[in-house]
Amino acid sequence: MKFWGITGTNGKTTCTWVLAKFIDSVPGRKCGYITTVEVFDGRERYYTGYTTPPLAKLREIYAAMEANGCTDCAMEVSSHAIHQDRVGFGTTTLFSGGAFTNLSEDHLDYHKTMEEYFRVKLSFAERIAGSAAPAPNMGRKDFPPFAVCLDGGYGEEMLEAAGRLALNVIPVTEKAPRFDLSKLKLAGAYNRSNVLLSAALAEASGVPHEAIQSAIPELRARWGRLEEIENPACAARVFVDFAHTPDGLEKVLAAARGFTKGSLWVVFGAGGDRDPMKRPLMGEAASRLADRVVVTSDNPRSEEPLAIIEAVLGGIPKSRRGEVVVEPDRKKAIYAALGAAVAGDVVIVAGKGHETTQEIKGVKYPFDDREVVRGFGRRV
Repeated sequence: MKFWGITGTNGKTTCTWVLAKFIDSVPGRKCGYITTVEVFDGRERYYTGYTTPPLAKLREIYAAMEANGCTDCAMEVSSHAIHQDRVGFGTTTLFSGGAFTNLSEDHLDYHKTMEEYFRVKLSFAERIAGSAAPAPNMGRKDFPPFAVCLDGGYGEEMLEAAGRLALNVIPVTEKAPRFDLSKLKLAGAYNRSNVLLSAALAEASGVPHEAIQSAIPELRARWGRLEEIENPACAARVFVDFAHTPDGLEKVLAAARGFTKGSLWVVFGAGGDRDPMKRPLMGEAASRLADRVVVTSDNPRSEEPLAIIEAVLGGIPKSRRGEVVVEPDRKKAIYAALGAAVAGDVVIVAGKGHETTQEIKGVKYPFDDREVVRGFGRRV
């Protein structure tokens, strides 16, 4: 079985799933996948609670994939998993190729600096290459493929650094697409970049260009990745998205602006016990790109929700703070936006996406943004 790894801050889940879809389009190939949201072992789909599961669990998943006829495995590889070598590089998991989506403010509670965060991501490329020694020529076809997206943060830096390794480095950008995306139903420039990155790695893995092109129109939003939730009681269009970083929030709001006829709303918060430096940056992005802002709780964990909200508000210009709605109760916050939004508006509920619980003071309570939206206006 061949392994294909996707790393980066945002877009890993989408790219991994799309890559698997492209590989599946080839007769005789079957791709299992391991994502933050779901594992598919060739027969069953289930949730592990990890982006990249621990090594012992990975071995079980791999064995099931092989038993179920998988020829390939596409998987997200988190920075924690790289740094802790949770995948067993070169022994349990021998990657045939990989891809880098982007790098932005996240996990600095663990990595401390962006420089260290980037170094860890680069070490994934080094593991695939098998050596950090310079290669004679960038793009050698006999080297493992490594697709690099140039449309997000640190793309150019990764292209330059990975180009010194024994890798077939494939630069990808929406500005020069190698595939026709006119029939792509996934919204937003960032999703076009995600699809092109997955397509580049799929093609390098042996999937014919024509097969990839035929599969592109069949891709649909899922797992709380700019996933539209329909409810006749909502006058506005409503989307749930996993965006939980400043860059992710900025990209989803920029994408939504493209199909918003009225006001663009965003309901979001920031997680507790995680990377506090990004909180004001998220507030700044929301206030800059959305017309109406509702700040609420995400997963406060052990922290006080109002303290997290105050940090988020710190990034919002004082001239706009009077317009911001603050509601720590996430359900009430979502309902406040849905109740006030009118036809032509778009409401983005950001931060949790696929998650089905909310963690408060060590307890995980059932909470799914999608179900909350579906429940709006329902008599109980």
